Amino acid sequence: SQYTFPYKGFFPYKGIALQYSNSFLSKAANFDGVHYLSIAEKGYSQYEQAFFPLYPLLIRLFGELFFGNLLLAGIFLSNLCFLLGTILLYKVFKKEFGERVAFWSVIFLIFFPTSFYFNVVYTESLFLFLFALGLYFLQKKKSFFAFLSFYFLGLTRVIGVLASFVILSFRKLLVFLAPFLGLLTYMFYLYKTTGDPLFFFTAQPSFGANRSTSFVLLPQVYFRYFKIFLKTPLNTAYFTAALEFISFTLVFFSFLFYFYKLIESLKKVEFSFESSLLIYSLVSFFLPTLTGTLSSIPRYSLLAFSLFVFLGKYLQEKAKIVLLFAFLFLRIILTLLFAQGYFIS
Repeated sequence: SQYTFPYKGFFPYKGIALQYSNSFLSKAANFDGVHYLSIAEKGYSQYEQAFFPLYPLLIRLFGELFFGNLLLAGIFLSNLCFLLGTILLYKVFKKEFGERVAFWSVIFLIFFPTSFYFNVVYTESLFLFLFALGLYFLQKKKSFFAFLSFYFLGLTRVIGVLASFVILSFRKLLVFLAPFLGLLTYMFYLYKTTGDPLFFFTAQPSFGANRSTSFVLLPQVYFRYFKIFLKTPLNTAYFTAALEFISFTLVFFSFLFYFYKLIESLKKVEFSFESSLLIYSLVSFFLPTLTGTLSSIPRYSLLAFSLFVFLGKYLQEKAKIVLLFAFLFLRIILTLLFAQGYFIS
């Protein structure tokens, strides 16, 4: 990739990953990955509380299997969770949507342009695993294990609490509370250590994603991106902004069309698994835009699982094949850019 894209890895603390392995493997911990390794090694430093604790805790635990090499532990953990998560998600979707839709949904998830984040030192794969595991246990009527899965989901990312939308369709009150209890556990820890239970949110601007701690409406976000397209020269920053803008627009309108098709097919209004999953997906996808930016939207789309159900359910077979090849092509390009230190999402 160094012959295709010149290296641009000027993000902070990249030396943290290099201490564990050579420059090739260390690329799996670019950007946020170095913070997870740092937390796993030394605990939280200033503002790193923006990153939720479960993933770095597991990296530290798995590090014992790799003789203290936290980078290898993180790569192993992510790929193990991705493998198990896709298997579980297929089982859940197969029961809810049938074999064909489940198969194509998982295939689109695997080949999605930013799905390489499942394979690197990021939380996406752990979130996928816990989310699918919790749903699998709910389908099996094993409420205690479902509760544990969703509790830990609340300790993985803040959007874990939105899984409660889906849990509602199973009508399990205690399980419904689980992700909130996970989040509250972390908030209590933050209150005791920093005095601010919302420090995971208020620390966000320190990481340079131009996020606001006050709500910004979508038209304002679009206006900001139109200004970027008019004033920014054609460079990688322009490409990243275009990727964010196009990704958001296409996925957002896909969700709106999915809502229309779902309402059209229902004989009566009901809170089913499909509709609740769609609400979770739309809210989890849309919520970050309230911080005034579409930054990381291509990555956040990975966990908006209804997108892949929509593609698997409504696209014709030929269109699926064409889209799959387009996804694969973009995935190769974006993976190479990420490896060379370009901020993609």
